[in-house]
Amino acid sequence: MPRSAGASVMLLNYLKIMENFTFCTPTEFIFGRDTQRHVGLALSSRGASKVMIVYGSERVRESGLLKEIEDSISATGIPFVEFGGIQPNPTAESVRRGIELALKENVNFILAVGGGSPIDAAKGIALGAVYPGDFWDFYCGKETPRFALPVGVVLTIPAAGSEGSGNSVITNEETHQKISVRYPGLLRPRFAIMNPELTMSLPWNQTAYGIVDMMAHIYERYFSNTSGTQLVDSYSEAILRDVMDQALSLRMDPDNYDARADVMWAGTLAHNGLCGVGKAEDWSSHRLEHEVSAFYGVAHGAGLAVIIPAWMQFCASRNPDKLWRFAINVMSVNPAGKDTDEIIQEGIITLKEFYHDLGLTTNLRTLIGGEPDIEKMVRSLERNMGKTLGAYVPLSMDDCAEIYRMACEG
Repeated sequence: MPRSAGASVMLLNYLKIMENFTFCTPTEFIFGRDTQRHVGLALSSRGASKVMIVYGSERVRESGLLKEIEDSISATGIPFVEFGGIQPNPTAESVRRGIELALKENVNFILAVGGGSPIDAAKGIALGAVYPGDFWDFYCGKETPRFALPVGVVLTIPAAGSEGSGNSVITNEETHQKISVRYPGLLRPRFAIMNPELTMSLPWNQTAYGIVDMMAHIYERYFSNTSGTQLVDSYSEAILRDVMDQALSLRMDPDNYDARADVMWAGTLAHNGLCGVGKAEDWSSHRLEHEVSAFYGVAHGAGLAVIIPAWMQFCASRNPDKLWRFAINVMSVNPAGKDTDEIIQEGIITLKEFYHDLGLTTNLRTLIGGEPDIEKMVRSLERNMGKTLGAYVPLSMDDCAEIYRMACEG
């Protein structure tokens, strides 16, 4: 590849050999048309004796989906209670109310219906319902959980990948903290029912946010200094290319079942750990974005669309290797006659254009409708993550402030 001598020396300081790994994904994925009708069987076969259905907006009721789920569960004789109203960026307060209901009703299985927000809230409830203290202890790092109620999913928004991961992200509005946890042994759903037809009624902006989020889940693993991961990198690139192609197809034809199915399955593959096996992961962009959505209430995918290009721009001169490959293999930049920096810059521009084609902004000021308080976000970031962030290019808090400033010019 075209690379300057200085960049080659810098790269040698970062490279690490492929790491040992354990990969176990016990979630059963039940995929295809009308699969939501099998939720009762999925629950009964896993010993559910009383179920809490956790969902977000009333759209799942108005669409008739909730009735289908209720009928399927009722046909098995399993009693259930419902806990709705989970908002985007689910809050600690809503999780605590869910825990209270779960304990009162003595449920032994949590069923999330919706996208990442109800699923993340369901996981928080699953942790807190078997813990005598405050569930937030697990998110702020005070305690490590040993038990959780089992969780199942009926997915309606492909984005977060939470249907196949052991991760959960909750916002504490009192402390302005948005924190993720990763407990794959406890929080991976026992099953995920995935019918692409359920996503056809989504507003376009939710589809677009989901596409940005699932691609970001791959970036956080793809941009790694671990060598010897050719296979993992190659299928990560293939998933990214496919998502971009199908996203543009959906922009023109929202009812395209095959495109919906590809995007839905890609969201799962992006975050179930497959794209990170044997690699040192990064997660800087997600943690930078969590401060944006915690303070300004924007959708996670919308925040990532402004943070990721700025993060790439910051890293371009410091660790160009994977950015060069990304530009060529994912963004289809023709490298002929161009040096490394020209290739990378064209790749970043092409990514921004893709986000714009989705109807999203890449400018932080435009996103939040004003001037961000960068100092406040950085202080919160340091409180939550410490003085350094990431692995592909380790970031100081000053570096993080610079990325926020660059995002304002996007």
